[in-house]
Amino acid sequence: MFSYVDSSIRLRLEDEGLLVTLDRDGAVVPGDAPGAFMSVLGPVPIPRFIGDEEIMLEWFPFVRRTELSAVLEAAHEVDDGGSEAFRHLLHSSMSVNSVFALPGFRRAERPLVRIHSCCLTGDVFGSRRCDCGPQLEAAFEQIKDAGAGAVVYMSGHEGRGIGLWAKAVTYLLQDRGHNTYQANVALGLPEDSRDFSDAAVVLKYLLDGRPIRLLSNNPDKRAQLEAHGQRVAEAVSLIAGICEHNRRYIEAKRSKGHTVPEDI
Repeated sequence: MFSYVDSSIRLRLEDEGLLVTLDRDGAVVPGDAPGAFMSVLGPVPIPRFIGDEEIMLEWFPFVRRTELSAVLEAAHEVDDGGSEAFRHLLHSSMSVNSVFALPGFRRAERPLVRIHSCCLTGDVFGSRRCDCGPQLEAAFEQIKDAGAGAVVYMSGHEGRGIGLWAKAVTYLLQDRGHNTYQANVALGLPEDSRDFSDAAVVLKYLLDGRPIRLLSNNPDKRAQLEAHGQRVAEAVSLIAGICEHNRRYIEAKRSKGHTVPEDI
């Protein structure tokens, strides 16, 4: 991952503690250790307005340390008809994810944390077909009000893990009657292939094993985080941006166990 960075810069970042290597338990290990799993950079100062207040967030980009052997093995599986292996590699092992944390996050007790799946159409372009963009903005607001917390932004999760191109096709299928889950399946893709284990690893490192309050309506997020060792003290509801254009989408999520009130 850092082969394009001058080695002297990489070493300087490591010496300053701004570039660390983690194992799967979130513990710091040498960069050449057999159990090296993830690289984390930062904190990088990011000034951002939350409401009408400018706050200097701490940005921690993180990425899996994908080995060439894994790429070659996945490519061989594609030749053998196993394209799912290569798709999983691209989305889970080659995506640079991010933690955007309030100052003091690493010392906080039970901070409020949002694990947010990438949604280009909603987060960037303001599409109202989903509630993702409003949820992201509301998450920053709730975290600021709580006084301690972070947004973990998972960049490989577009369309619940199917990617932007396939997501665009599913939108056309949804316009023809499929719900958001059925449309994924109609393309031969999983209903939801998101993997939250990397979020658990980076949170265990940043919080030294302390529990979080999870800002989410999705019980699967909590289950995955806890299965990978990140303790969750409680789940906190996040309702934002529901409108006529995304009501069927919200109803489909409720049918899959999301804790969305019936009267919305």
